[in-house]
Amino acid sequence: MKFNTKTIHGGQKPDPAYGAVMPPIYQTSTYAQSTPGGHKGFEYSRSHNPTRQALENAFASLENGDFGLAFGSGLAAIDAVMKLLKPGDEVISTNDLYGGTYRLFTKIFEGFGIKFHFVGMDNAANIEKYINTNTKLIWVETPTNPMLNIIDIAAASKIAKKHNVLLAVDNTFATPYLQQPLDLGADIVMHSATKYLGGHSDLVMGALIVKDHDLAKKLYFIQNASGAICGPQDAFLALRGIKTLHVRMQRHCENGKAVAEFLKSHPKIETVYWPGFDTHPNYTIAKQQMKDFGGMVSFVTKGNNYDQAIKCVENLKVFTLAESLGGVESLCGHPASMTHASIPKVEREKIGVVDSMIRLSVGIEDAEDLINDLQQALG
Repeated sequence: MKFNTKTIHGGQKPDPAYGAVMPPIYQTSTYAQSTPGGHKGFEYSRSHNPTRQALENAFASLENGDFGLAFGSGLAAIDAVMKLLKPGDEVISTNDLYGGTYRLFTKIFEGFGIKFHFVGMDNAANIEKYINTNTKLIWVETPTNPMLNIIDIAAASKIAKKHNVLLAVDNTFATPYLQQPLDLGADIVMHSATKYLGGHSDLVMGALIVKDHDLAKKLYFIQNASGAICGPQDAFLALRGIKTLHVRMQRHCENGKAVAEFLKSHPKIETVYWPGFDTHPNYTIAKQQMKDFGGMVSFVTKGNNYDQAIKCVENLKVFTLAESLGGVESLCGHPASMTHASIPKVEREKIGVVDSMIRLSVGIEDAEDLINDLQQALG
């Protein structure tokens, strides 16, 4: 199947009970057995649930993987990956990443004896000098949040395979519509399905997708043992959202380009971060590994004035000031005080997350309305 068909049919089949085209919401915790162990593949809904299983099959299909896992949040999915490790293991992570991931790594797993190296990966070759015998995982986020940096997944994969290290890619910003990390050599793909996969700002969910059977077996064990699964209602909503992923992402990309180009020409804007500009340092890699450039745009106003940035986001009317991203509606955020507040100021400013940075999740409204809204908010 081509991708657009996969969003609707990939990994899916009519429900065996009554032929329902959409998987029903199996709102049950347990399942009747005819004799101990005599069941129809489902015993207890922490372990398996038909609605969640349908979603996990869809996740796997979208990323050209063989195994999908759904979790109660994106951070729960990352937490499961970290539980593959043991004290003394080391992780090399991009230094420009979602603040919640940074918090999980530093405030939780560093306390369990796992060491993290946060490094710039604009040049993937930079990863290799941090690898030693304790290195077990490379964590890549591309495009990064909120700097929209691009990391060469294929190059990172070559390094990981050379040293027998796992490569995990947070594919939340790009979605499988724009890039498929498993095809580029990654071992694990992670999504905050709360964002583009769900697409309607009505659920919180995480996803992992892998190809390797043994790795999948370990992750399924962690998923069941730790229990951070999503419920059937959220699984149903995610399945519904995925069916329009391709048409939504096309419009997100179109609108993202229009907004980025408008901001670039605005006299009050210092810098616009968007991987579709040929001036972007990794534009060539973005063109190679992505189908388009996505709907996320970040920018910094001239003078780097905190108060001006706050006034701008408060003045927006079509864009909603809110956490999160990837919904059909346009959202704006102030990373320094919102998504990246958990990263110390000195550390976040090293990677460019300054006080006046504004991050936009460009929705699927009319592009002209979005540009007019930005125009009036900037004054």
